[in-house]
Amino acid sequence: MTTPVVSIAYHSGYGHTTVLAEAVRTGAADAGAEVHLIKVDEITDEQWETLDRSDVIVFGSPTYMGTASGAFHVFAEATSKRWFGQDWKDKLAAGFTNSASKSGDKLHTLQFFQALAAQHGMTWVNLGLHPGWNSSTASENDLNRLGFFSGAAAQTNLDEDADGVHKADIATAEHLGRRVAETAQVFTRGRAAA
Repeated sequence: MTTPVVSIAYHSGYGHTTVLAEAVRTGAADAGAEVHLIKVDEITDEQWETLDRSDVIVFGSPTYMGTASGAFHVFAEATSKRWFGQDWKDKLAAGFTNSASKSGDKLHTLQFFQALAAQHGMTWVNLGLHPGWNSSTASENDLNRLGFFSGAAAQTNLDEDADGVHKADIATAEHLGRRVAETAQVFTRGRAAA
């Protein structure tokens, strides 16, 4: 069985999104993937090559003013060199984000990631979880406590540092990492059989 390569291309303004990126890495590694964390505001030529050879690219950014951070947008525009050659076509993609508000327009950030992936001809992997914390018997400690389907979403209070990222949101990001690695294994086996 081929080991899938998962790269997590992310920006973190205050450390909260780094916590989520590390959780995605943990989940993907636990599922048997080779995993690379790539800070998009410090990306090197070697890391671009790592993205090019990856089976999965997971996009991550805080949600600022209703979309991904400016640093992530700079990275997204720089991917146009790959777009021209369709270098990332048929790779898998997924995403995660964090904001201070419970909603905070995080869905828009995840949709931005989905559009970026679609422009590259990538296949989007959703969270694959029912929403948590939506009944009187549920808990804020449920997986997917914020009820997103497109990707992993987290909420961290504005006045808390990276240690304040909610444990359920970290567990949800780990779930996303496992899901993308397991999906990549299915895709690579299918390609090998075709």
